[in-house]
Amino acid sequence: MRPSPSDYPPYFETYVSLVETGDIQVMLKNSLKTMDFFLQSVSFEKAAYAYAAGKWTVKEVLQHCIDSEKVFAYRAMCIARGEQQPLPGFDQDEYAANVDISKRSLESLKEEMLLARKSTVMLFEYMSDEYLSKKGIAGNNPITVLALGYILLGHWRHHEKLFREKYGIEP
Repeated sequence: MRPSPSDYPPYFETYVSLVETGDIQVMLKNSLKTMDFFLQSVSFEKAAYAYAAGKWTVKEVLQHCIDSEKVFAYRAMCIARGEQQPLPGFDQDEYAANVDISKRSLESLKEEMLLARKSTVMLFEYMSDEYLSKKGIAGNNPITVLALGYILLGHWRHHEKLFREKYGIEP
């Protein structure tokens, strides 16, 4: 099952396009192992590295990925449970500006990223096609639970690709 373009706002196509068509529960579960393997390769020496002026450091990107994972999973949970109220938008730059990353160790960020993904896996694990097809409003746009699962997978893949290409992190 794959979300159709009408199941999510066009700006999420960047993430959805990075995910093959498949069983969302299986793909999310399988992502844990690859995410863990990749995160183990992120060294302490890279923690404060940013590839250009004004770009986020590795630690800041990890915090952004944690925040995004939680926001997208929360949206999926709300919509799957039948929430009728529109869910708020998510300004990644505002979130980044309102967290003191200096208080976080790289290890704690890697651990929290894995825990957030484990929670996402558990949220999606037993969702039927009926729940995956439910549609709600988030950030003033219609979106389905299935699309949020694809966005969750694609968002991490997008940042993992940037970690490799721009930050020089290779497992």
